[in-house]
Amino acid sequence: MLTPTIKNRSQSLRESIEEMIAIGKLLPGQHLDETELATEFGVSRTPIRETLIQLASMGVVVIRPRRGAVVAELGPQQLVEMFEVMAEFEAMCGRLAARRMTATEQQDLLAAHQACKDASLVQNSDDYFYCNETFHQIIYNGSHNAFLAEQAMALHRRLRHYRRLQLRVRDRVAASFSEHDGVVQAILAGNGELTAELLRGHIMIQGQRFADLMASLPKAQAGAK
Repeated sequence: MLTPTIKNRSQSLRESIEEMIAIGKLLPGQHLDETELATEFGVSRTPIRETLIQLASMGVVVIRPRRGAVVAELGPQQLVEMFEVMAEFEAMCGRLAARRMTATEQQDLLAAHQACKDASLVQNSDDYFYCNETFHQIIYNGSHNAFLAEQAMALHRRLRHYRRLQLRVRDRVAASFSEHDGVVQAILAGNGELTAELLRGHIMIQGQRFADLMASLPKAQAGAK
């Protein structure tokens, strides 16, 4: 059994490397050198290797025989399919949250919504990204369905890099906040079906929005190097 100290260190390493992937410091398809990562985090290669195995089990990293670990790459078709599933997860979470959120959770949602507003007003897509994550996490937890929340968060992690990049599409942050506002009002009104519909539309990337996301990837990834 892992001691609390070892467990915390392992979780910290996983979250740190996951964050490097989300912000584009480590790009899709990039080789993950265990020695370099060990040096950066001041640990031996063993905990780095264990962390990469954890990330591989989450689908964030791919470990290939004789080639080591690389950041997972998602093709356009796979992205479409994963966003479709993500949209349904969010819709289910939202439907349940509208029925089950406590008054305290509703206040937390309003606070997260205000934080998103503040970030959107200064047009800071990176700050908005983190506020947006908190907003959606509160909805997941507000479903009071631990299994569903866990599955939604797992897929959310796999899509973090792409969800962050799509916020860089012109006017996307302002549009995202406007969509959030409708979701918040539907949840506060206890309207589960409307909440589900709004969240499904908020997550789905299709037509022009998906084309905008795809067009933004090369420029955004180049800018993150």
